[in-house]
Amino acid sequence: MTSANAYSVYKNNSVNYASKEQLLIMLVEGAVKFSKIARQAIVDKDVPKAHENIIKTENIFYELVVTLDVEKGGEWAKGLLSLYDFILRRLSEANMKKDINIMNEVIPLIEDIRDTWSEAYKIAKASR
Repeated sequence: MTSANAYSVYKNNSVNYASKEQLLIMLVEGAVKFSKIARQAIVDKDVPKAHENIIKTENIFYELVVTLDVEKGGEWAKGLLSLYDFILRRLSEANMKKDINIMNEVIPLIEDIRDTWSEAYKIAKASR
């Protein structure tokens, strides 16, 4: 087995056997990564790469929106849904304009969401 193939098997297993919480964190980490790649692509004037990575980030947030249980989450979930919606609108605008300032505005928000979910996961895991 080649090392590339071994990594592929490991990566598939890490996704296939991850808990819902771990998958959520993986998604948000992906959003951070793709948004930063998009920002750098805008700086580099690589329009296709910027577009592709903003779309990847948007797709992650669309997934987060549809999986958010507003019934169970109440006001907290409604606030999170508003934040997700704001990020999606700003990403769309950043993609149309290829605007670095908008990316600089949303990346810290995406990082905050990642950090919040990571912290919630640690707290939930510790209380089990």
